[in-house]
Amino acid sequence: MMMKDVYEILKEKGITLPQPPAKGGVYTPVQEFGDKFLYCSGCGPDLGNGNTVVGKLGKDLTVEEGQRAAYNCMLNLLANLNDKTGDLNRIKRFVKVLAFVNSADDFGMQPQVVNGGSNLIAELFGEEAGLPARSAIGTNALPGGIACEIEVLVELK
Repeated sequence: MMMKDVYEILKEKGITLPQPPAKGGVYTPVQEFGDKFLYCSGCGPDLGNGNTVVGKLGKDLTVEEGQRAAYNCMLNLLANLNDKTGDLNRIKRFVKVLAFVNSADDFGMQPQVVNGGSNLIAELFGEEAGLPARSAIGTNALPGGIACEIEVLVELK
């Protein structure tokens, strides 16, 4: 089955990819390995225009605000992938999503938070390519107090 053009779907949904986020350390945003795999460093929710989400889920932020953070993280990851590949349509599938959620001690809804990012890639790439294996981990702190950080592993066509 032919996948619909990712850029057409983005346009239909009124989504504009941000510029790739500035690096926060000494690393590469996207690492190639083998012929067909890209491993993306973790991205936070700062879209570079003041649109970010900071705080702890279950204390400062609602699940919905956390979902916005995860959505923003995924947009940043897509921006990095677009920058590296030159064409998001080269993505065959998302293999793995690893997400860290800045959580209060008694907060246990990390999977629901991460759905904010997972839903985006499922909508853009379809269920077969956009539903990877996934881990949603609660943590007590993230850089700069961000609400969420996500990394992905993708396979190229």
